Amino acid sequence: MEIWDFIQDEILGIKWLNRLIGSFLNACGLDTEDKIGGSIQFFIYDIIKIMLLLGVLIFIISYIQSFFPPERTKKILGRFHGIGANCIAALLGTVTPFCSCSSIPLFIGFTSAGLPLGVTFSFLISSPMVDLGSLVLLMSIFGWKVAAVYVLAGLIIAVIGGTVIEKLHLENEVEDFIRSGKTKDIPQAELTVKDRLKDSWEQVCSTAKKVFPYVVVGVGIGAFIHNWIPEEWIVSVLGSDNPFGVIIAAICGIPMYADIFGCIPIVEALLAKGAQFGVVLAFMMGVITLSLPSMIMLKKAIKAKLLGIFIAICTIGIILVGYLFNIIQSFIL
Repeated sequence: MEIWDFIQDEILGIKWLNRLIGSFLNACGLDTEDKIGGSIQFFIYDIIKIMLLLGVLIFIISYIQSFFPPERTKKILGRFHGIGANCIAALLGTVTPFCSCSSIPLFIGFTSAGLPLGVTFSFLISSPMVDLGSLVLLMSIFGWKVAAVYVLAGLIIAVIGGTVIEKLHLENEVEDFIRSGKTKDIPQAELTVKDRLKDSWEQVCSTAKKVFPYVVVGVGIGAFIHNWIPEEWIVSVLGSDNPFGVIIAAICGIPMYADIFGCIPIVEALLAKGAQFGVVLAFMMGVITLSLPSMIMLKKAIKAKLLGIFIAICTIGIILVGYLFNIIQSFIL
């Protein structure tokens, strides 16, 4: 257990870096125990930590993803039927891009290729909500129990959501240009190890540039919450005394746009101030799954009825997961 705690705290959590930054700021004359010094320490530490983890995770995930180009993923999904296909689609979503906007073009391609609508929606739900990055990042900060329950809950939402949409037979709610679209099987050139490593590094650089502004904003918000907002305010709105905290958090997360890397520092700060775990996870899942920009993109591909059903299924699932986490919070933290 001590070895695992060391791995979680010092390797995955990089807590040695926090101590190093604190010592440096104290040597510079800043008191990290007061609001200004604490905010600066939180800001510097979380940005470096998240960007380091992000770089390592994206490199590994991009390398794995190089074995699953869209055509190969489509062929894999085409071999399965029924709920088994939804499960495979949800699992394949874990090795695809980090945000919902990146997943929508793949969803459109799979739908145009003739894959069952429910299967493509299981993929669409899973891809931003549950990925290998979220598993490792959550594990590094909150421990393996939290990460495991979160990933399992996300996969369940994806499978159930896709299955429900499949049973409702809503194929006519997909825009005509997608249903009538044709995709060609383009032979995929076999990549060498050198090619995969090069592509993975390029993906790290590209994604880091895209994500960095959101990380800075998320860490800035987290530092402000952590050091400047009174704890009683957070507890009164998002604590155990407010039975509607999960619902409020899930709805408040929808208009925002970020990925899990931008949400984590906000979640950390809210938890430190006394917010319930299920509440902050509902907020995070709402942000990364149902962000307003991604819903606008999705509206171009599907009609209002199907979009509304998709949002309703995801929202209900997220709220239920939030309340579940509140119930089991004492067992997993």
